[in-house]
Amino acid sequence: MSAGVKVTKRVFSGIQPTGVPQLGNYLGTIKNWVSLQQEKDTELFYSIVDLHALTVPRDPKQLRRETTEMAAALIACGIDPKRSVLFRQSAVAAHSQLHWVLGSITPVGWLNRMTQWKSKLHQQNAESEDAGSDEELQLNVHSSAAQGLLTGLFTYPVLMAADILLYRATHVPVGEDQVQHLELARDLAVHFNKTFKTKRFSPPTGMLTATKRVMSLKDPLRKMSKSDPNEQSRITLSDTDDQIVKKIKKAPTDAITGISFDPKARPGVSNLLSIYAAMKDVDAQVAAVEMREMSNAQMKEMVAQAVVEGVAPIRQRMRELMDDPAYLDNVLRDNEDRARETAEKSWQEIAQRVGLVCR
Repeated sequence: MSAGVKVTKRVFSGIQPTGVPQLGNYLGTIKNWVSLQQEKDTELFYSIVDLHALTVPRDPKQLRRETTEMAAALIACGIDPKRSVLFRQSAVAAHSQLHWVLGSITPVGWLNRMTQWKSKLHQQNAESEDAGSDEELQLNVHSSAAQGLLTGLFTYPVLMAADILLYRATHVPVGEDQVQHLELARDLAVHFNKTFKTKRFSPPTGMLTATKRVMSLKDPLRKMSKSDPNEQSRITLSDTDDQIVKKIKKAPTDAITGISFDPKARPGVSNLLSIYAAMKDVDAQVAAVEMREMSNAQMKEMVAQAVVEGVAPIRQRMRELMDDPAYLDNVLRDNEDRARETAEKSWQEIAQRVGLVCR
């Protein structure tokens, strides 16, 4: 942010270091991050949340590599490290410090209501020989189903809240699956203020992205994901032009004549239209009208061309960045200094309020 520019909005968002992003990450999150850089009165903090990545076992070397790949991908997609503060979460100690403070005042019941936690409990319960009822699971973190789950999975929404509140973010871009976690951050802002008799935190506002979900190219009823064992289900930003075209050609559609946008009745066609619309920055219904007389094959050609045109320059820039690790490291270190400056000032004020050491 240039000197003299009045900041009226501060945005925080994070992304897990999963290596090269897939198309859903790009269209659902990263593309929106890039567009926010056009707002003159907005300060932007974008974090590669490597602490969150520890909620599942990760190989240390792989985690470091995938963190670097994610940084390269974000810059290649258009994140300007001079305009936005792009940093690795673990490089800023205050994230963990505030996580502990907030965790110390968070009721267990609030976390036990988190949908993602309950879904994991239900999954464990289904695999357990002495399964309990769903109602019991929602109320009892001491159930047999909960015993095999890791504490980090239970408490990571508090770390997410700490990420947001540490920078006193006014706005947080979120997908539909993270809305509940943002609500927890809002609740904790109010709860902290009441507990410590302060007005330190203001509840942040969520910013739902226009492209909420990109669905699998093999099963359009499921979200596109890097965890899917079938590589044909997703497009990554490192895929070649030929790979992109082949994956889209094999995507399921239907036998209905013509092209129309109807996610319930025509999930496969609608998913491809959504991808095309997001790549071209048009409305999916407008795209459907444009293609209404086309066959499925012709529509797929249009979608593939749009994706190839968008991904090719990103893929090339990523290669250049990965071939220059010293540049990437310098960029991240410089940005982490900027993040620490803001975070440390915030932490000192929080520490003072709760009775901890201030320096």
